[in-house]
Amino acid sequence: MGTWETLLVAFSLGMDAFSVALGVGSRGATARQTFRLSFHFGLFQFLMPLIGWQIGRGAAGMVAAYDHWIAFGILMAAGLHMIVESLGHKAEEPLQRDLTRGWSLVGLSVATSIDALAVGVGFGVLGRRLLGSAVVIGVTAGLMTLVGIQAARTLRLWVGRRLETAGGLLLIGLAVKMLMI
Repeated sequence: MGTWETLLVAFSLGMDAFSVALGVGSRGATARQTFRLSFHFGLFQFLMPLIGWQIGRGAAGMVAAYDHWIAFGILMAAGLHMIVESLGHKAEEPLQRDLTRGWSLVGLSVATSIDALAVGVGFGVLGRRLLGSAVVIGVTAGLMTLVGIQAARTLRLWVGRRLETAGGLLLIGLAVKMLMI
C-alpha cells in the first residue's frame, strides 16, 4: 500500500476516535485526560491491525461474525450514559465518571479500533506487510483524538452542556453504524 493509501486508511479509521473524542471532550477534559485518551486510542489503533493481521493469517472468519455487536454494545452504553448524565445534572455540578480511566477507557479504545482490527484481518488474508501502516494508523488516531478533544473544548464554550448530549447521540449513531457494516 502506498503512502497516500495508507494515510487515507489511517484518516478513515481515525474518524471513530475523533468522534468519540468530541463526545468525551464535551464533558470537559483535563490535559491528563486528553493525553490518556489520545495515547490509548492511538495505541489500540496501532495494535488492533496487528492482532487482526495474525487472525487473518490463521482464521479470517473467526471475529467477523460478532465484532460489530461488541462495538455496538460498548458505544451504545457509553452514549446512553453520557446523555443520561447530561440531562440529569445541573450545569454547575461536575460529572463524577471519568471515561478516560479504567474499563471505560479500555472499552472505548476497543470500540473505536474494531475497524482497524478488520483492516488487519484483510492484510493478513492477503499476506501483506502491515507494521509501517499500523504505526501510521496509530499516530493518526492519536492526533485525531487530540484534535477532537480540542474542538469539543472550543464548542463547549459556545453550546455548554448540550454538547455532551450531542456527543452521546454521536456515540449512539456510531453504535448503530457498527450494526450496518
